[in-house]
This record gives sequence, structure tokens and C-alpha cells, in this order.
Amino acid sequence: MSEECRLGIYRDSMNDNPLLMKSELGRPLKRCFSLPSDKFIYGRPNLTLDGGAAEAMITREPIPIHRRKEKPLQRDFIALNKGAISSGLVSAKEQAQYRATNDVRRRVTEEDKMKILTRRIPPDMTFGISTRPSTPVFDLLEHKYQDKWLSTRREAELARRAKTVQQKKLDGKIYETRASLLRKYQPEVEDPPLWQMPKFNKTAAHLETFRTPEKRLEAFKHHQTDATSRTGVFGHGIYEAAKC
Repeated sequence: MSEECRLGIYRDSMNDNPLLMKSELGRPLKRCFSLPSDKFIYGRPNLTLDGGAAEAMITREPIPIHRRKEKPLQRDFIALNKGAISSGLVSAKEQAQYRATNDVRRRVTEEDKMKILTRRIPPDMTFGISTRPSTPVFDLLEHKYQDKWLSTRREAELARRAKTVQQKKLDGKIYETRASLLRKYQPEVEDPPLWQMPKFNKTAAHLETFRTPEKRLEAFKHHQTDATSRTGVFGHGIYEAAKC
């Protein structure tokens, strides 16, 4: 069957489906990506409005100096309150009216004047990071860094030994007193007894598995001699292997 022969109606949407595209001999498989027309210009538009090459060839105008705007001075409420008191105004309403009708600003201090002045950079100043100094080859050949490291380690070791000797001297002078011994002593705390119902506290055992008291003593003696070869805390477990 030829490539032009198709079953059904051929639609334009078939060109967008890579599964329906047939591979051509000696050509890569199409991915069905559509490109814009030939008149399309790729890239981002340049929205800068300048004179272009003509403006670049002529002398540019100097950049205007942007002067720093002076900040308005703050009101001097201390002077306003002093003036209101001097005028005989005592109440809050009278002082508010005095502040509304009079305006006194704070004076510019020397510190504020220094902040206003712009910082002038010297013309011979070099910007950037300073050049890294060259490697001292003679110090490397003479092993100065090794000697410096060894001396530092020796000083640290001597300081540690001196500190240890001083600590031993201090420990030798300390003696125990009754108060210090009482602080260190921790009395043994007995474990609480297992819980038992109150009605069985005074009740004796009713079950006796041994026929006679002599049999009971013989059984316990045999258990003590046989417990060494068994596992468990009380020797009730299985026989364990011999230990080398």
C-alpha cells in the first residue's frame, strides 16, 4: 500500500500527532512542531528609545548632577514647651494652641552636617580586591612551617602537662570530712514487695509437693549442685555447653 493511500478522511489535526506521522527514509522522525512564518523576527524587542548610531557618533551630553534633597528639620518640642511656660500657658489645650501657632525647628548639629557632606573618593584610589601575595618559596624550602607547627604542638603539650600537675597538687590537698562523706553516701533503697491481695497476707501455704521434709532437703541440695551447669539466674534453665 502506498503512502498516499489512507483509510478515512485526512484531517489537518493529524499533522500535530507524532504517532500518526510516518517515518521517511534517511530522515529523522518528525515531532510535529509548527514554526512561525518567514516574516517572524526572533528575540526580545528593544524598547529603549535612543538615537541609535547617530547619537553614538556625536558627543554625549554630561550627566546631570542629582543633588541630594535636604530633609526638613524636625520640630523642637523642648523649645516650644519652654516658650509656652514662659508665656504663662499651663493647660494642655493652651499649649496645643501655642504649638499650632508657633513653629520652632531643631538646629543642625555638627554630626548631621558631616552626614550631609558627600564622601569624596581620591582620584588615585584603586577598586577591587588586593592582589594575593606570592608564596614564600624560601620558607617552604627551609621547612619553616613544619618547625612552627612542631613548636606550637610542643607548647600546647607543655601547657597540658603543667595543668595536669597543678590539678594533681590541688587534688592531693583535698581531704574528706564527715559532711562530704555524708553527701556522697547513698543509702540502698530496698525494692517494694510484690503486690498481694490483703486476704492472703497471713495465709500459709496449703500445697506441699514433697512427701517428707527429708526429701525436700535432698531436692534442694541436688539443685544447688546441679545449678552450676544450667542457664538462668537461679539455675533453672537448660544445660549449657562447656566453657573454655
